[in-house]
Amino acid sequence: MAAEGACGLPAGAACRRCGAAGGKWVRLNVGGTCFLTTRQTLCRDPKSFLFRLCQADPDLDSDKDETGAYLIDRDPTYFGPVLNYLRHGKLVINKDLAEEGVLEEAEFYNITSLIKLVKDKIRERDSKVLQLPAKHVYRVLQCQEEELTQMVSTMSDGWKFEQLVSIGSSYNYGNEDQAEFLCVVSKELHNTPSGTASEPSEKAKSEDEETDWEMHDSD
Repeated sequence: MAAEGACGLPAGAACRRCGAAGGKWVRLNVGGTCFLTTRQTLCRDPKSFLFRLCQADPDLDSDKDETGAYLIDRDPTYFGPVLNYLRHGKLVINKDLAEEGVLEEAEFYNITSLIKLVKDKIRERDSKVLQLPAKHVYRVLQCQEEELTQMVSTMSDGWKFEQLVSIGSSYNYGNEDQAEFLCVVSKELHNTPSGTASEPSEKAKSEDEETDWEMHDSD
């Protein structure tokens, strides 16, 4: 059986839909970066901007540069995945590219099947992020009995009380023993889309530094 081109005709045969032989090369200048491909590739979606470009649609402002390449004022970084999809029908996005950027280009070029694929990929990515378990950070605070109530009542930034451990009376103040406690508190850190837990706020960091100083000073 003879091989067929993207238009359903034998490879190399003239295609009325594409307006040229299937193997004819087309040069595109996308945002200053040149891409070389075939009319077959660009004509895979008959409703797309690129198909109309190959037809020399009079409604399109299809200027060319000095080399004869069609000028397209779009981001060349995100055009790569679009062109590769037209070449082999698979969505391949490098890890350093945002799916939203590819979606913008797919919508601009009006490639409906690609738009659906990218939207599905974004939904899948977002659902995985929401399902990630939260991480917990624990801190141990040392305080005197008279400071305990105030410390627990003024906790903020998402910290919550977990456990109180008495470590006895370490010294006398006047005629009264000063009982000391270890207070265990925790905070939930939510995972970000990049896979890392969010950092404690500056206020929480300063509280932690102050606590470390107090513990060191009491020693």
